[in-house]
Amino acid sequence: MQILENVPLAPMTTLQVGGPARYLAQSGSAAEVRDAVDWAGSRQLPLFVLGGGSNLVVADNGFRGLVLRVCIRGFELRDENERAIIEAGAGECWDELVSRAVAAGCAGVECLSGIPGTVGATPVQNVGAYGQEVADTITEVQALDLRDGQLHRLGNEACGFQYRGSIFNTSERGRFIILRVTYALKPGGAPCLTYRDLKEYFAGEGARATLAQVRQAVREIRHAKAMLLVEGDEDARSAGSFFKNPVLDAAACDRLVRATGGCLPSYPAPGLRRKVPAAWLLEHAGFCKGYSRGSVGISRKHALAIVNRGGATAAEIVALKNDIQAAVRDKFGIELVPEPVFVGFQ
Repeated sequence: MQILENVPLAPMTTLQVGGPARYLAQSGSAAEVRDAVDWAGSRQLPLFVLGGGSNLVVADNGFRGLVLRVCIRGFELRDENERAIIEAGAGECWDELVSRAVAAGCAGVECLSGIPGTVGATPVQNVGAYGQEVADTITEVQALDLRDGQLHRLGNEACGFQYRGSIFNTSERGRFIILRVTYALKPGGAPCLTYRDLKEYFAGEGARATLAQVRQAVREIRHAKAMLLVEGDEDARSAGSFFKNPVLDAAACDRLVRATGGCLPSYPAPGLRRKVPAAWLLEHAGFCKGYSRGSVGISRKHALAIVNRGGATAAEIVALKNDIQAAVRDKFGIELVPEPVFVGFQ
């Protein structure tokens, strides 16, 4: 295992801000992951596991410990009890997994096309978009438990999936390093067309849409919103959606809808709750698409994406985040919760 020193992290992230890692290791097996963990532990260094860097804000001073890139590869597709089982290494490209699943005629992840990052990152945030989330298909997560140093297999229920969350980024944050993920898909299944944008895209022809057509539609919709990585597009130089959509109980949602004169849209959420669009709150608090403040701003195509217009610092990104949160809090009484992980901030 090779340990590199003072490695720039900004090029490893889609937002492209932040300082260097004091140390960096790339591990292609469970044994190498263990070696890296032991190396950091013997030196009492903090450890951060870096995936595809698509949901990350790195501090301008960088990270003073060991950054570990889990590069475990491998892809297996097998039939099991009338299900298509995909088992993939944490270092595999997520969108490539979706592409291969769709090509094999397996439904369940087609609406998650075009999402950047690696397979290992998907359970952490319970990645979701356009009517699907990985919690619907994940059957098992293989992970190294830093508490006892053992490999564990966690079933779906043990992962504690919730909206944009799991035990991996809430109650057990920092405990597990994900090595492999197993998904159960439906061979020959119909594509998911529950999301409004997709319904509008197919406009009455949804019953005839194929998995491949839905995957292409999702990628086109994401591209139109600058949520598909395109080289040279500053509106895509972001960490994706920067804030989670608030989920409110029914009474709180009704009060907010009345306070906005009935204009605020809302959607059903689990537990008889309602989800309100963070983008609507943000825009009505004065931060519209195309907002610019020097080197940072908001995407011209997606109100939830804070973008690096070129040469931005992490401090500038965080300052804009703070101002957006304050404006929404003051106007609507809602605290927007950021989606990205913040690394190296004190």
